[in-house]
Amino acid sequence: MKSIATDHSRLLVVEGENDKHVALHVAERTGLDTSLFNVVPKNGVRPVIESMTNEIKVPGRSVVGFILDANDELDSRWASISDKLGQVSLHLPAEPTPSGVIVGTTLRAGVWLMPDNESPGELEDFVAQMVPSNDPVWPLAQQYIDGIPEAAREFAPKKTRRAEVYAWLAARENPGPMGAAIGRHDLQTDGPLCSRFSEWLRDLFGQDPEAQP
Repeated sequence: MKSIATDHSRLLVVEGENDKHVALHVAERTGLDTSLFNVVPKNGVRPVIESMTNEIKVPGRSVVGFILDANDELDSRWASISDKLGQVSLHLPAEPTPSGVIVGTTLRAGVWLMPDNESPGELEDFVAQMVPSNDPVWPLAQQYIDGIPEAAREFAPKKTRRAEVYAWLAARENPGPMGAAIGRHDLQTDGPLCSRFSEWLRDLFGQDPEAQP
């Protein structure tokens, strides 16, 4: 990947390192110059939300994006984000839109709730939709996770998709994290959901905010 920006005027705030590398690899694979923005992981959803007003108030900041997991709290999470951004006069719509949300003029702020702004879930639910439709290992990875006895499972039922994704990653020629699988083209970036996400990134960071009317 190309080096990212050094002036800190354009920032993408994410939950963790996996989110960072997925976003950067999707951006690079879809032709967005990753030198246009910095990516900062905050180590959790609550730290992302708590950092919002401070990140927006940094002198010289022109664009800030936030990527968070919806988990099982889509409505309440959106309400928390709306409240935080409202404190700095950035007013979100009543609910997220499938294409992600971008608000503001002098300073642009964007929000994307993983996986798709409409459903409960997390980063791994987003990545699962990037698995090629004809991939022969994906159904086997799902069967493997499904076959683990309940008493032996050390993951919660709501984390089943995460377990399936990591089982699939483990069977790659070069097993590694999700971002690396995107970089190696093991995951597709031309599906409907990933295309929406990359367009959100492009709309947010792919233009000079000072050039906006």
